[in-house]
Amino acid sequence: MSSVTTEQLGEVWVITLDRPDVRNAVDSPTAQALHTAFLAFEDDPLARVAVFHGAHGHFCAGWDLQYGARLAASGESGGLDALDFASDDARVIGPMGPSRLQLSKPVIGAVSGAAVAGGMELALWCDLRVMEADAYFGVYCRRFGVPLIDGGTVRLPRLIGMGHAMDLILTGRKVEAAEALQMGLANRVVPNGQARNAAIALAQQLAGFPQATMRADRESAFQQWNLPLGEALQQEWQRGKARIPDALEGATRFAQGEGRHGRF
Repeated sequence: MSSVTTEQLGEVWVITLDRPDVRNAVDSPTAQALHTAFLAFEDDPLARVAVFHGAHGHFCAGWDLQYGARLAASGESGGLDALDFASDDARVIGPMGPSRLQLSKPVIGAVSGAAVAGGMELALWCDLRVMEADAYFGVYCRRFGVPLIDGGTVRLPRLIGMGHAMDLILTGRKVEAAEALQMGLANRVVPNGQARNAAIALAQQLAGFPQATMRADRESAFQQWNLPLGEALQQEWQRGKARIPDALEGATRFAQGEGRHGRF
């Protein structure tokens, strides 16, 4: 049975991590399978939004430490020592698989149960996180000296600010859904067992929008980090001006009665 499965629901893809014996922890073959699945999503012209889901009640318990122990006993590295990369490579694999990919389309994390250590880093890689009420985050790898090498030290401060990020990174403590929502680590909290369906519904909403404009705005938001204000505004304009015909077409639809009073 494959540790990663893909379901295509029209323009929405659901990519599921399925290793129930280890709470969906990731070994090297699974990392490769996740990377391959998300590149297939990126390369399919009909695919618009992906949902990243963990089967059997857990999102991902991080890197598979049992697998790591077997590597240590055999004197092997499992390829982990060969994962150096160029910063401009948007399709490179990370230790957990897709964590270094720079996709042009959004990914929504459907978070249930544990999303800890590298699993938390995979959730941070997603554009949005829909979290179940009893799910939790945590840098649990702090206990074993396993470093954050899948974007955790970069994405977490950018997402929730340095103060919150240092608390989580240094202590490794458990962060439950209510606190995650309050600090901006989760975007939605839903009843237990509903993260997958809620994430799919959200993905279908995003898939229904004019895609070129949404992707241009998304890319502008990612690319503005560390740019001076003037340069950030300029790159926003360069991406946005190509979408002016779309805006005019949308204005025509609004004038004809579509979307009045904030209706979606």
